[in-house]
Amino acid sequence: MTELKLTRKDFVSDQMVRWCPGCGDYAILAQMQRILPELGIPKEDVVFISGIGCSSRFPYYMDTYGIHSIHGRAPTLASGLKLTNPNLQVWVITGDGDGLSIGGNHLIHTLRRNIDLNIILFNNRIYGLTKGQYSPTSLPGTKSKSSPMGSIDPAFNPIAVAIGSGATFIARTAATDVKHMAEIFRRAAAHKGTSFIEVYQNCIIFNDGTWSFATDPKTKHDHIIYLEDGKPLIFGKNKDKGIRLNGITPEIVSLDEVDESELLVHQESIENGSLAYFLSQMHH
Repeated sequence: MTELKLTRKDFVSDQMVRWCPGCGDYAILAQMQRILPELGIPKEDVVFISGIGCSSRFPYYMDTYGIHSIHGRAPTLASGLKLTNPNLQVWVITGDGDGLSIGGNHLIHTLRRNIDLNIILFNNRIYGLTKGQYSPTSLPGTKSKSSPMGSIDPAFNPIAVAIGSGATFIARTAATDVKHMAEIFRRAAAHKGTSFIEVYQNCIIFNDGTWSFATDPKTKHDHIIYLEDGKPLIFGKNKDKGIRLNGITPEIVSLDEVDESELLVHQESIENGSLAYFLSQMHH
């Protein structure tokens, strides 16, 4: 037998990519095509399953097996396929509308069952394919074609939903941070159980700049903390800010005034989920 050697080109299909110029989906696609050859998995053992939405065009652009299913039901099809053939590596591609609205029930039960598959939720806080209606993650006050006077609904927090569903691998990244995104995809693929990844992704047409605080080079250093197991929560362009717990409330402190030993230390593996939930509730 010879060693399997694949390249990114082996995972690029012959289909024209039909996303709007500037869409964050391009970066997600590129990083997926980049990391798959590193996993050493035969192409015929990789499957992408999607629902309905801009993100759900994804299987067409991967030169692997794929299913473009119905709205919100991708986790269900993926569960059935994985249970039928456990040797497959199954990826679910969904969006904030597809996965958290009509597909919300399917998503949470897939997470609680902890079947060995990977879910990537593209979050742009809007319905893009159907031309700009508000979604479950849209912020209160969002004016859209379906909420012309501003949304009155509180926004879903995908990470908190995953924690509440008992997910065993939870991560968040941004489509503009390609190095970090690629590493998260690698770790998700290696996880045994259901992995859930939320990707901050910009819709340049209907919700441009919704994640600017986390993507703009001028501001992102003051709004992003890269979590590393066993390391304190330090951030800022000059690494001069940190997070500590004041009772049960996270608070920002200056490292000029507080010793690093007082800071909250990240723990990847925790049984009760309390620390993870604290982190999920922190806002920029």
